[in-house]
Amino acid sequence: MNEPILARHWLALAAPKAAPAVATSTVLILARIWNANGAQHSFGNAALMTVLAAGAAAAGASLSRTGDSVLAATGYGIAGAFALTGVAAYADGLPLPLLLWVLATTIAYGFTARHWRTDRRDTIAHERHMSEQHTVHAHVERVEALRAGARIESARAGAAYAEQLATALITRATLPGYDAIQLTRAGLPELPAIDNTKEH
Repeated sequence: MNEPILARHWLALAAPKAAPAVATSTVLILARIWNANGAQHSFGNAALMTVLAAGAAAAGASLSRTGDSVLAATGYGIAGAFALTGVAAYADGLPLPLLLWVLATTIAYGFTARHWRTDRRDTIAHERHMSEQHTVHAHVERVEALRAGARIESARAGAAYAEQLATALITRATLPGYDAIQLTRAGLPELPAIDNTKEH
């Protein structure tokens, strides 16, 4: 059975690649908006972001010790987002926030690239396994089709031989001068007589 082929839209293919840059850019934009609305040089807001970043980093460290790499990476990512928000909201100009944005985006792509490679390897291995399974099933189907065809041809040949034999026996019995005893004496085989009493 053939599986349907689904063509994904180019936006669906590009969205995962753009997600890290979109995330860090969104954090930077919101932090600069916050900066313009009173967060600049605000020690309370900076302290809040510092505490939140430290808490998220501690959560990521504790989750990494438990072996859950996905949640640990999420914790570290949230910690980095809080740190970037705090610095971008507190700083005067754009050079430092932009530098941190570049670093955060680079680190985010570094982490996601590893997951993309793993997913790609898993996808290729799955496709290869499915291709091998399809090949094996197709081979088994061909072998079974050949066996079935051979059995059908053998049955047809047997039926044709039985029909020809019956026709030959009937024709031989109707020939003038046919004598089964003389044929037996001559060494020709004779069919055994059918005992009709055993059928009932």
